[in-house]
Order: sequence, then structure tokens, then C-alpha cells
Amino acid sequence: MKKILTILMMSLLMVSFAFAASENIADNQPEMGVMDSGNQPPIVPNQTQTRLRDGTHLIEGGQQLQIREHVGEMMQLQSGTANAQTRLEMMQQMVGNQTRLQTKLSNGRNAEIRIMPNVASERAMQALRLHNCVEVEGCSIELKEVGQGEQVRAAYEVKTQKEARMFGLFKTRMQVQAQIDAENGEVIQTNKPWWAFLAAEQNAEDSEQEADSVESE
Repeated sequence: MKKILTILMMSLLMVSFAFAASENIADNQPEMGVMDSGNQPPIVPNQTQTRLRDGTHLIEGGQQLQIREHVGEMMQLQSGTANAQTRLEMMQQMVGNQTRLQTKLSNGRNAEIRIMPNVASERAMQALRLHNCVEVEGCSIELKEVGQGEQVRAAYEVKTQKEARMFGLFKTRMQVQAQIDAENGEVIQTNKPWWAFLAAEQNAEDSEQEADSVESE
């Protein structure tokens, strides 16, 4: 009977030692990456984000982006001939000699700004059938947060005045607007006045035809 009790005691001691050793091994394992509650990719070490700085940045694809701070929290982004204003808190991450842009949205998601202002301007002009988008003529581009809840995203909002003829007779101007997704370049929506169906809009093709007729004269 004593031998049986001794064997049982030895077995219990060996099990307890093995359990303690396994806990120590688990505690000493190195962390390979931290996953957040939104199933985002692991945090990669040595790739820190800092606030976007003034100056010229090389963006993925070889594009150049110029950053200038304005009064208050306003910042200007320029690529090509297009300028966009933004109040979003922009962050930068260096990947080699290129700058990756991100902003944190109100729903907690990080949005990467892959589309530059010149591309957003071109997409908006195509969607609204505009000939150009010139700042001095009243065309504005703003990088902002649009949508609600889980549908929140970063987008360029392009606004301008477009010539039209009410009932096909009287010249007028209408406020038009387009939103372009800053991550993938998709047209989110376009807006026109409620009375737009009563007006004949002057499109980019019409402007080109008028310019050709003037030159021929």
C-alpha cells in the first residue's frame, strides 16, 4: 500500500513540474505581431508612422506630391496641376524612398490615400462631363471623410459650377459635385440641383465644339 501511495505522489510531482515548465516556455515566446479586434494585419516593427510633413514626397507609382500647411489645421496637397485641401490628420510611413499616406477615420479604420488629387480631378471631370477643373474658376477639391458608421471612407469631394440652359433657352450655372474614393478611385456619387432635369447641360464635348467653331471663324 505504501508503494502505491509513493508512486502516486511521484506521478503528481512530475505532472506539476511539466505543467510549470510549459507555462515558462509560453511566457518566453517572442511576439511575432499584434492583431487588433478588427482583424487587421500584424503590426510590422521598424515601420513607424509620423505626421505628414511639408515638402515634396515621392508616392507609389513614381508620382510626386507637394505638401503645404495653410492657416490652422488646413493642409494643401498638390499633384500635377491639381490642388486639394484637407483637414484630415495625415500620417506618413516611409517604404524605402517612397511615402505611404494614411489617415485614421472616425470609425477607427486606417485609410490609405492611394489616389492623388490630379487623378481624383480627372475622374470627377469624366463623371460630371466637365472640360476642366480650375481653382480660379471656382472648382474646388477637398479630401475629407464621407459616409456614416461602417461606410465611412476618405474621399475627394470636387465642386464646381457648370453652364447650362434652362428649358434649352436661358443661360444659367448649376452647382455640381462628385465624390471620388481616395483609396481606389471609384466614383462614390455625383450631385446636381433638383432642377437639373429642366436644363440642358453644357458638357465637355460641347465646349470643344464651341472652341473649334470660334477658331474656324
